[in-house]
Amino acid sequence: MRSADALHYAGAALCGHSLRSLLIVLAMAIGVGAVVVLTALGEGARGYVIGQFASLGTNLLIVLPGRSETGGAGVAMSVSGTPRDLTLEDAAALRRSALVRRVAPLVVGSARASHGPLERDVVVFGSSAELLPIRKWSLASGRFLPAGDWSRATPVCVLGARIARELFPAQAVLGQWLRIGDRRFRVIGVMAPEGRSIGVDVEDLVIVPVAAAQQLFDTASLFRTLVEARHRESIPAVKRFIIDTLRARHQGEEDVTVITQDAVLSTFDRILHALTLTLGGIAAISLVVAGILVMNVMLVAVSQRTAEIGLLKALGASARTVLLLFLTEAALLSALGAAAGLLLGLAGSRLLAVLYPQVPFASPPWAVAAGLGVALFTGILFGTQPARRAARLDPVRALSGR
Repeated sequence: MRSADALHYAGAALCGHSLRSLLIVLAMAIGVGAVVVLTALGEGARGYVIGQFASLGTNLLIVLPGRSETGGAGVAMSVSGTPRDLTLEDAAALRRSALVRRVAPLVVGSARASHGPLERDVVVFGSSAELLPIRKWSLASGRFLPAGDWSRATPVCVLGARIARELFPAQAVLGQWLRIGDRRFRVIGVMAPEGRSIGVDVEDLVIVPVAAAQQLFDTASLFRTLVEARHRESIPAVKRFIIDTLRARHQGEEDVTVITQDAVLSTFDRILHALTLTLGGIAAISLVVAGILVMNVMLVAVSQRTAEIGLLKALGASARTVLLLFLTEAALLSALGAAAGLLLGLAGSRLLAVLYPQVPFASPPWAVAAGLGVALFTGILFGTQPARRAARLDPVRALSGR
């Protein structure tokens, strides 16, 4: 029997039981669609996180007080106690290498900010003029922190866009005085609405000179120090320079941790890729369920079509031909379900992209191919037993309907 004849026969058999065929196609489509959508979710999360870290710049190194033996993203969460704080002098010493482009010391705290009768809690970043280009933020108006001596506690501040709107409604912001804690700062700039960046909502920040932040929070230590290398290729050398410089300043004690962009990205990439595989595997279980449904329906079809099978054999169809006919029917069901599922999954991914435009939802090609392949494989695999049962039927007994 020719392939075209086998397809025509299988198609006619499916159309003869349209409701049953539609239910099987729907079950298979849901399975394939779930694979496409869930892997798109995993890849979207992966792309979003990596994009957020990439927004910091590819040449960034972060110096944390304390020594940790853990690499990657866990470093920031597992730093051990340090016998010595990071200081402004330590950060200034890191500027002495020709391989270092910028250094930004960082002090972080929270305080109560007020202007007239309006007040709210704010996150305060104490840093230097280099923070803006290192973090790749931008200003909506005014200017950023003044360059110069880090030890000068100049009473100026730069506000996030939301804070500017809430504390200075319907009035000019630049030049106004803002009380933070027990100190007053003159507003010299407003940040552009950058949104959230690595867990920091730029619109809710108040940025002041690092020395002013140290006085405000009564601390001499730094929370972090951000270092930007001049070239990506010089990152290992800069990391070695940071460690050697701070060891020399700390009496030979290596009590800091230096993490690089690549280490963080590599860790998150592995974690989120594993998440994508897990989500795809969970969704693929539904394809196995759909395959079992194909088997059950095909077994029912064989029992209902014994006379038809007997007629085929009486007309000279071999057992192999009958086997191929029923396998073609199972494969056609799976193919239709896989195609419908692919369209359903792509539509779901597109809807997610419209609802959350900041996340790059896109199912990876390997997930699409795997979903289609598993759908076809399970359909044919679970259709084999009913096809073999049909092929083994005795033509005489089949014609009699027994």
